[in-house]
Amino acid sequence: MISVIITAYKEHKTIGRAIEAILDNDLGKDYEVIVSAPDEETLSVAREYSKKNKKIKLLKDEGKGKPAALNMVFKKARGDILILTDGDVYVGKDSLAGMIEKFSDEKIGAVAARPVSTSSRKKMLGFWSHILTEVADKRRKIAVKTKRRFFCSGYLFAMKRGLVKEIPTETLSDDGFMSLLVYSKGYRLDYSPGSLVYVSYPTTFRDWVLQKKRSAGGYNQIKAWTKKEIRSFGKESMGAFQVLNLARSLKELFWVFVLFFARVYLWILIFIDINIKKKKLSKIWLRVESTK
Repeated sequence: MISVIITAYKEHKTIGRAIEAILDNDLGKDYEVIVSAPDEETLSVAREYSKKNKKIKLLKDEGKGKPAALNMVFKKARGDILILTDGDVYVGKDSLAGMIEKFSDEKIGAVAARPVSTSSRKKMLGFWSHILTEVADKRRKIAVKTKRRFFCSGYLFAMKRGLVKEIPTETLSDDGFMSLLVYSKGYRLDYSPGSLVYVSYPTTFRDWVLQKKRSAGGYNQIKAWTKKEIRSFGKESMGAFQVLNLARSLKELFWVFVLFFARVYLWILIFIDINIKKKKLSKIWLRVESTK
């Protein structure tokens, strides 16, 4: 059985499209779609779909964050394979079948999908989202080929049931935590580049900083837990040439240089928050409105 889990919060404008995209995939006869959200606006939209399709189930979580919501859903989901996605993204047609097929290899514990930006490449922030997702795609392909560990994207990934039973509720990067946990149990992570999930990225620099601080804060948290370097400014700098090669014009080349300085600025902010202001990592998680 397949359990598709959609976690959402105040995403009544996009949850319908997310559900429809899931149902447009061939999941066979034995599946369930679980929509978890704390707000009635999102649940009311999802409820209209559940009236037409009994395989769609609703769970009202307590609004204590995505990790707490997932912990609740893990206890309710009946599938042997869990597919996790969000209410503000939508999957491509036939994307889920490609992920499910990977589990024919018993050594595979989790499968990552490929995020695709829906933002305009003609604008700077949209361009950044395109090249960064392209770099992530290349790196995951190399990681699979060389049998190295990588992290699945929380926008869409699948894993075997039971490998992750509970996530610490203070976890900032739940996808990173789950990927690491699956890997630590001796399972391999695989990548399905044909399994697409369409994502709207930030349209303002403020929201871009908020989103990146949240993800970087999550990786710093995992680093503190594991005592291993997961992501750093130095590691990111090593990939600068990959990004330069993706520029198609002088304007895009200029935007690449702006991105480099934006990342420097980002890491300075993170250093100040963690080492000087001593902010709790949970305070770094802020909702990004322009992606909704």
